[in-house]
Amino acid sequence: MILDYKDIDDLNRYKIMSGTVIPRPIAWIVTDDDGVLNAAPFSYFIPISSNPALLLVAIGKKDDGSPKDSLANILKTKKATICFVNKENVDKVQKCATPLGKEVSEIEKFEIDVTNVMDGYPPMISSSQSAMFCEYYDTYEIPGDTTPVILELKYQFIEDERINERNHINVENIGRCGVTFKALVDL
Repeated sequence: MILDYKDIDDLNRYKIMSGTVIPRPIAWIVTDDDGVLNAAPFSYFIPISSNPALLLVAIGKKDDGSPKDSLANILKTKKATICFVNKENVDKVQKCATPLGKEVSEIEKFEIDVTNVMDGYPPMISSSQSAMFCEYYDTYEIPGDTTPVILELKYQFIEDERINERNHINVENIGRCGVTFKALVDL
């Protein structure tokens, strides 16, 4: 079957693309706006460069067409903390996908424990095995309802036992596979 993307609406393009490019890591992005912590999951997320250390996250708009809180906060503060999802916190990240008002913190509403690790950056989700402390780098304007945001990785937290002397990483991240979440497995 050949799918012609010019004949497929945006929602079905998303379903086909997100169901094919799997597994995708989940960026659980924590941002701050005047003390209101926002924690939102994004599965259109990937590293794009190691020098400089850049990550790309595609952030859609709210139903009313306004920028999602994560995007508004990143553009305002120029900072974001990306936490990774594992079996211990997957239920919390699913709750954080619920649209809330800008004045409502997912951290408070869903009782998510956070830890301040790096001064000047939003806190990390305490149950994450790894977190990336990022600064705004650039955006790329494209037609439609998505804004690709490039973030520069400045610092990374990783649990001591999850990195060895050769910098090999062993985290138990959950990835997005279409509409479901899957754990990585050793082969």
